[in-house]
Amino acid sequence: MDSQHFEVLIIGAGLSGIGMACHLSHHCPQRRFAILERRQALGGTWDLFRYPGIRSDSDMFSFGYALRPWNGLKVLADGASIRQYLGDTAREFGVDQHIHYGVDLLAANWSSAQRRWQLIGRDSQTGEARHFSCDFLLSCTGYYDHAAGHQPDFPGMEQFRGRFVHPQQWPEDLDYRDKRVVVIGSGATAVTLVPALAEQAAQVTMLQRSPSYIFSMPSRDKLSALLLKVLPERWVYHLARQRNISVQRQMFKAAKRWPRFMRWLLLRGVRKELGEDHDLSHFTPRYQPWDERLCAVPDGDLFKALKAGKAQVVTGAIETLTAAGVRLQSGQELPADIIVSATGLKMQLLGGMQLSIDGEPCRVPSKLVYKGVLVQDVPNAAWIFGYTNASWTLKADIAAEYVCRLLNHLGEHGQQVFVARDEQGCALDSSVMSSLNSGYVRRADGILPRQGDRAPWQVLNDYRKDVQLLCKGPIEDGILRFEAFRAGGAEETAGAEGDCVQELQAGR
Repeated sequence: MDSQHFEVLIIGAGLSGIGMACHLSHHCPQRRFAILERRQALGGTWDLFRYPGIRSDSDMFSFGYALRPWNGLKVLADGASIRQYLGDTAREFGVDQHIHYGVDLLAANWSSAQRRWQLIGRDSQTGEARHFSCDFLLSCTGYYDHAAGHQPDFPGMEQFRGRFVHPQQWPEDLDYRDKRVVVIGSGATAVTLVPALAEQAAQVTMLQRSPSYIFSMPSRDKLSALLLKVLPERWVYHLARQRNISVQRQMFKAAKRWPRFMRWLLLRGVRKELGEDHDLSHFTPRYQPWDERLCAVPDGDLFKALKAGKAQVVTGAIETLTAAGVRLQSGQELPADIIVSATGLKMQLLGGMQLSIDGEPCRVPSKLVYKGVLVQDVPNAAWIFGYTNASWTLKADIAAEYVCRLLNHLGEHGQQVFVARDEQGCALDSSVMSSLNSGYVRRADGILPRQGDRAPWQVLNDYRKDVQLLCKGPIEDGILRFEAFRAGGAEETAGAEGDCVQELQAGR
């Protein structure tokens, strides 16, 4: 079939893709773009995940878009509210009209001769081949596999007679009322599921191999509610956003600078929630705060379920699943009618799409990332990747703004191609997510791109510094290379490009 061509193709209609499209619509209205989405609805994670209690694990004031701030008083919003927010934002900016649903992309190849990306995909329902091309390719697919989550091969899984589910594929017909439920895991998904299931289940057990840091935060912003009585709404929500961005950053910096104090503070909060007589060993991690993400619970709902006796936490290693539940290596038996394997994500880059340059496979794990947005030696492509130590959208927002600045720079200077080159040998053997020691990050080290030992190849994970780098720093820095539009068949290069064209054609 014929190929559809767009100036800009955005891959993914989730949080990052909708945000990127809104920035394009706002800052680059002259660019013709489309969004390609594998599923049949926008929302990405927030449409895929439908397990009980699904909600954000970051505050909504910093999780919302800068172009259209969150304007509610919920601090940790439920999945339905977030889906509504994303849909309303897409409609307000008119980007919902640019989404092509049901497109499963398989491969993208950069052609130096044509100076464009050629994409091959298929209709996710019919299997029919789909072909696209674009001048600029923007990946907004997140970092995990939507098809399946991480599932360890527990011994005895075939023996269990009850229902065994993973939260990423939550069955619509799952009836957990008056059932005994074991939730395996201790991360954000587990601490969200346990209190939600405890409302109707007979007993819920959170089975963890090791504890995570869990802290309570208000579900409603009382300060903003008070300020709304005396200040304009726009001011109040702007202040809330700036306040929470600052609080997030200061908490992270404090955890890295004074880990023992922050550990004491977090454990003190748990003790205050549960009382001195509760066994706090289940909430005392072996690692320091922010070596892995912290788990927030609204209004202490997990702690309330534990105190009410509707839920319990058990720490131990699984020996085997049995017909009636789980047996631990300690010999303890946990009876279960339902086992929920909240065991984390399976990471995947570019939505599983294979990348090549002039027909030669591009090994992304061997590449550096420039300013956290562009991939070394990959022309006219960007990777919108959010924060792991703060709200995802904070970084996705400013990365999208940088892409728009870059596209406008090309237009203003008659340039057609950009590519980031590491000519100083800045590479380190550490991934872009090396600041986290979470299991899913360790498992994916071999598929993640690398970072360098200095700017702009270093991943900063610092909002204030990233704003300066991406939104205010110069576009031309001697590292990013440009090519001008061809004139009369001749190659014209901008700046000190030298043999940039020949490098592209050679696929280096």
